[in-house]
Amino acid sequence: MPIELIRQPTEQADGNRKGSRPSDALLCDMDLPLRKTFYPLGFAVEIVTNHPDVLEAANDSFGHRRLRHGRATLEVRIGISKGGGPGCPPEPARREYNHLYSLVADAENQALLDLRTHTGFVWLNSSALKNRLYFRYNFLEKVMYLLLGSSVVTDIHGACVSKNGKGILLCGDSGAGKSTLAYACARAGWTYVSDDTSYLINDSDLPRVIGHSHRMRFRPTAQALFPELADRKLTPRMEGKASIEVPVSEFPQIVTATEAGVYAVVYLDRHATASGRLVRLPEGTATERTRRELYSAGEIRTKHEKILETLSRTPTFALHYHEFDQAIQQLDRLAWDARTNPKAPTL
Repeated sequence: MPIELIRQPTEQADGNRKGSRPSDALLCDMDLPLRKTFYPLGFAVEIVTNHPDVLEAANDSFGHRRLRHGRATLEVRIGISKGGGPGCPPEPARREYNHLYSLVADAENQALLDLRTHTGFVWLNSSALKNRLYFRYNFLEKVMYLLLGSSVVTDIHGACVSKNGKGILLCGDSGAGKSTLAYACARAGWTYVSDDTSYLINDSDLPRVIGHSHRMRFRPTAQALFPELADRKLTPRMEGKASIEVPVSEFPQIVTATEAGVYAVVYLDRHATASGRLVRLPEGTATERTRRELYSAGEIRTKHEKILETLSRTPTFALHYHEFDQAIQQLDRLAWDARTNPKAPTL
């Protein structure tokens, strides 16, 4: 069993001394002697904690990445106290007001973030930490990506693949087939960057995205499309849609890249009567539609909306298709045009 490095209260800290403040009631004096730097999305974030299992979980989530973007290191403080029952706490409720963001599961398990100063503190009990996936999905990863989203990136609901050095964002409504088409492209020789979430780099002059290229997530229906997924079990998660998560390392034939420049945005329209064709959409469509999908609020949303203007002149298309081969043929054509005419597609 791992040893919990919990500071034991002194007589004064317990409030036994007349007129003293019970500091452990606020957890403001919790000793956090452990620290380690990780690189989610290639940015440096230091985790400060009192429990080694926190760092082990962070290695599961972010250990595959190394520093790529040299910036001031963000800091996340995670304090673990004893207590809790045998099961998991409930899924945390999320609330945001302007630059303040909270994740609250119950009185002992919560996080508070200041998105203006890009700082966060997480308080959890031992029960929340024991379930590694609960801790990673509901607190650790959410806090990391919220802080990065308030400072250096803007998340986009879209997959990304690239060919000939040109990245193409695959966008569309939930269930449009972004993840499955991205995987089908990767099987056909495209470079895989991300499945259904890509992160636009805020200070890039031209649109450029970072992806979770180390893993793929599929809906259960993908098992009927790809035989290699048939025996895969659902990844246990406390929230969100049921999914199958697979490390890309299990598909050695897949070529990956951690980021890509965005040459075109393609909105997917998959239906039974489609024969496979690309239709050019009006300039500014990508900016308008990605703005509607933002989850941020207040001043952070205002910042993200401005950043999304970098997509306003990006060539944007609707892809009508039914079979993967039809879609890949059209995307190959788009990538070929990118090689012969890097400024603007001729479609």
